[in-house]
Amino acid sequence: MKNKVLLLGWDAADWDVISPLLDAGEMPALERLLNSGVMGNISTLYPPLSPILWTSIATGKNGDNHGVLSFTEPDPKDGGIRPVTVASRKAHAIWNILNANGLRSNVVGWWPSHPAEPVNGVIISNFFQQSRQKLREDWGLYEGTIHPAEMNEVLSKCRIHWNELTENHILPFIPKAEELPKESYHFIEGVAKVLAETATIQSVSTYLMKNTEWDFMAIYYDGIDHISHGYMKFHPPQLPGIPDREFGILNGVVRAMYKFHDMMLDRMMQLAGEDTTIIILSDHGFQSGNNRVIELPRFNTAPAIEHRQYGILCVGGKNIKKDERVYGATLLDIVPTILTLFDLPVGRDMEGKVLLNIFEKPPKVSYINSWDKVEGDFGTHPDLSDTDIFASAEALKQLVELGYISDPGEDKTKAFTACKNETDYNLGLIYSFKKQYEKAYPLFESLIAFDKEDIRFNMSLLEACLALDHFDRARAVIDHLKNMGNQYMPSLDYLEGIYYSKKGEVDKALGIFKKVTDNNLVSIGILLEIARLYLKVGLYEESGDLFQKIIETDESQSLAYLGLGTALLRLGQYEEAANQLLTSISLIYNFSPAHFFLGECLYRMGKYTEAVHAFEICLSLHPNQRKALQWLVRIFSTLIHDPEKLSHYQSRLAALQKGEIIVVTGLPRSGTSVMMQILQAGGIEVFTDNKRLPDINNPKGYIEYEAVKSLSKDNSWMKEVNGKAIKIIIQLLQQIPVDYSYKVIFMERDIREVLFSQQKMLGKSQPVYNVNMAKVFEKDVEATKAWIGHNPNIEVLYVNYRNLIESPDRELIRIEDFIDQAMDMEKMKKAIDVSLYRNKSENIS
Repeated sequence: MKNKVLLLGWDAADWDVISPLLDAGEMPALERLLNSGVMGNISTLYPPLSPILWTSIATGKNGDNHGVLSFTEPDPKDGGIRPVTVASRKAHAIWNILNANGLRSNVVGWWPSHPAEPVNGVIISNFFQQSRQKLREDWGLYEGTIHPAEMNEVLSKCRIHWNELTENHILPFIPKAEELPKESYHFIEGVAKVLAETATIQSVSTYLMKNTEWDFMAIYYDGIDHISHGYMKFHPPQLPGIPDREFGILNGVVRAMYKFHDMMLDRMMQLAGEDTTIIILSDHGFQSGNNRVIELPRFNTAPAIEHRQYGILCVGGKNIKKDERVYGATLLDIVPTILTLFDLPVGRDMEGKVLLNIFEKPPKVSYINSWDKVEGDFGTHPDLSDTDIFASAEALKQLVELGYISDPGEDKTKAFTACKNETDYNLGLIYSFKKQYEKAYPLFESLIAFDKEDIRFNMSLLEACLALDHFDRARAVIDHLKNMGNQYMPSLDYLEGIYYSKKGEVDKALGIFKKVTDNNLVSIGILLEIARLYLKVGLYEESGDLFQKIIETDESQSLAYLGLGTALLRLGQYEEAANQLLTSISLIYNFSPAHFFLGECLYRMGKYTEAVHAFEICLSLHPNQRKALQWLVRIFSTLIHDPEKLSHYQSRLAALQKGEIIVVTGLPRSGTSVMMQILQAGGIEVFTDNKRLPDINNPKGYIEYEAVKSLSKDNSWMKEVNGKAIKIIIQLLQQIPVDYSYKVIFMERDIREVLFSQQKMLGKSQPVYNVNMAKVFEKDVEATKAWIGHNPNIEVLYVNYRNLIESPDRELIRIEDFIDQAMDMEKMKKAIDVSLYRNKSENIS
């Protein structure tokens, strides 16, 4: 018998809730599946909104490529809006692809799946279980809910109305329900509605499993998500502000819903049989610790604030590894993996990968350019303009009640505009998530033009401006947000810190970040970004402390372990650094920096074979990681004899060295020469004609190229600098040709020191501070920084001359990280002669 696949979607399921239940033996069915299969985290996408995410799971594509972008869509029948349907989806779902290949699918409750598509099998749309009516006799079945329609009568009998439940159904969830005061009865009704809908999905699914032939079955349960949104604030431990009475009565609701899902899973596993590969996943996790939100802000999609980045993934079946962990999974990987299970090719336009690490014997993966461009019977609708308007109205009510959308009201034009804005906003968020800020920016600008007071639109625009180095626009948005008079927003302060950091005003940025980190209300995401910036500027102890604080709050933060490991590595604590990096890898395997820094850590511990393994894993995830290649070349050149591998990595490295120029810039006498000396000592090839010889002002050499002085007349020779480092003062920097990528090291020095050093170099024994000259130079610096910000082919690192001389270890690591090449730190440090720092500001009168 050919292998079947059962895909179970548990919306918002989270290991942080499941693990204690497993340890207590309260989820035995899931325990059996885990013991016979693999488990792990699965990374969500952004924005973490269920219709978008579950469509990504079903298509292997992000929202910009599958078309479902919100909870609602325009209604072509009346010009208003309706809950999102399959009409918005522009990519084939997995059941469409299987249909075109002669396989039968049963799909139950997938969001969105209305109206049910005419596939070979049975589809029951997400309208099937929903009931806003108080009585069952008023609960009709809307047109298009079931395919084939001939099964309407028999399958309708599987539906359970919440008013049919008795206290025996409710008490496992709220054992002390009778103690609730009348004003809190809505908590009982809330459990009854979710329980009835969840049981309806289970009832109809088990019927189909027993009474129909199928190759693939996908079932979506939203019970955990709905219960978590309503009752997670009562989950232990008790949060400040939660009344003792309500906590004592409602603290077990969330756990009960998870245990109910385990009971349903037990029956599913019985019916599926041994020839079925079972996949359980959630689209995201849910905050269950100290980061829970008691009261949500009032805007569309606010419930998504409670979601966590990582959901659950469990896979069991034939040829699946037993009792092991799987790493690096994302929602986009599910469809490619299912297609491979059915020996079907994966679409090259799918954005995920096949999870080959789950298989005992990895299958061969084949590819097709795109399933969306193949002719065939995919079981799709020819026209969806006549979707049942009454069904849409009922579903809209539910979305309003759940808090996902605002009440659209009677004004259809206004509702349509709001729907379009929300769709454009989510599309912009997806572009930003994919680092396609050039696409996100105009969307956010158009939204601001419509509503300049919307905080979400402004904040997202600000992030895009900063990513694109649109500093003037970013400043304007920051000022506008500050003038709106809203309550204190740590996220705005954080972004203003980023603004100053990117402009090279590091001290201002650090001052703002200190204010943010001292605030107890700041989110983990912001703390994480600030800690990473501390790491970037060489504040290793401060960054380490902040990463440790994050880990103590949320032990699932892989990036925090990565950051802490990197900080400890830079502080020379190699063994502890390796432990933190391994923890990071255990949480997210496919993040190449963790493997890279582990490789460097192992190298410094003298474990060269293990270091090679880590660097090679890094390259498997990021083939063009130049620094990893350089480490491998160094190891195979001097420590491990393997001429074949040495030649291989040297060839790959040579191919990456083309098309990039390192430029050292700054004002004359700002430290540009010492920086060139440092780069040369570290192993970087410098571009010089050696015409300007060392002298008393610069006894270690200027390392310049004469033709730089005539850059404005002729820059054609710059092609010879490719792959090397060259010194160009800021007054000439704007003359460099645009057809290269540049890494610019911008030397900064106290303007008084610069002027006095210049005057002494010109032979003046009694230098005088020239205020006008200082203003001219400061304007030159400001103009050059602005120009750099408008050139996407230029990366810049600002290095303070005094810090470089007095705290070289930290600054040299920053330089190596920026250059992205493995450099000789000891030789770089020896190139710094402290005695040549002769014109210090404190000695200038």
